[in-house]
Amino acid sequence: MSKPNVWVTGGSSGIGAHLADHLVRQGYQVVSIARRSVAGSHDSLVSIKADLSDPVATRSAFQQAAEQWPSSRIIHNAGAIIEKPVEEVVNEDLTALSQLHLGCAISMLQAALPRMRCERHGRVVLMSTRAVVGLEKRTVYSATKAGMIGMARTWALELAEHGVTVNVVAPGAIEDTEMFHDVVEKGSELEARVAERIPVGRIGRPSDVARAVDFFLSDDAGFVTGQTLFVCGGSSVGNMSFT
Repeated sequence: MSKPNVWVTGGSSGIGAHLADHLVRQGYQVVSIARRSVAGSHDSLVSIKADLSDPVATRSAFQQAAEQWPSSRIIHNAGAIIEKPVEEVVNEDLTALSQLHLGCAISMLQAALPRMRCERHGRVVLMSTRAVVGLEKRTVYSATKAGMIGMARTWALELAEHGVTVNVVAPGAIEDTEMFHDVVEKGSELEARVAERIPVGRIGRPSDVARAVDFFLSDDAGFVTGQTLFVCGGSSVGNMSFT
């Protein structure tokens, strides 16, 4: 029996790399679409290199994925942080992250949707962030990631009749990822302070996020759609700061 395909954007680094490895161990054939190829080699892990901030390159990459590794399970994980106080934000920042977080997700779903409708089954997981409930210097990041939540709820309504569920995972601070350690140095006093401010008393791990994705990808999760699951140690119900 062939392994089911799953597409993961940004599968070459950070949470995406951990997630790709986890899904391979779960028995999936993983297709990573990212700027870089995945490290190492594995029969169940393939790469499509593409700059997902480029709309044309993005559509081409997903067309290739649909032709070579058609899938009814997709995870839009690729993302970037622009850290600026509001007075320094420029329109170009909004354009860049709107394409990466929102435009890329649209292209990804459009490429996979014919297969999903044919099979009358689909699982869509979008990776948002705890920052959608507020975090200093994240104007464009939090705005576009919040847009993913609204988009997912809309898609959930449109696609439910086709057996497709659409859900969102919103991680908080996750260690051993480039995105987190670009802002908070590993082993620093700031890292310790961040951990202290999280209600459960620790920074999250990539495996925490992977378990949430597992749930939404499951065939048994067909009655859950349009939902956002915060994987943040409780920080989404309180104040969070990286200062």
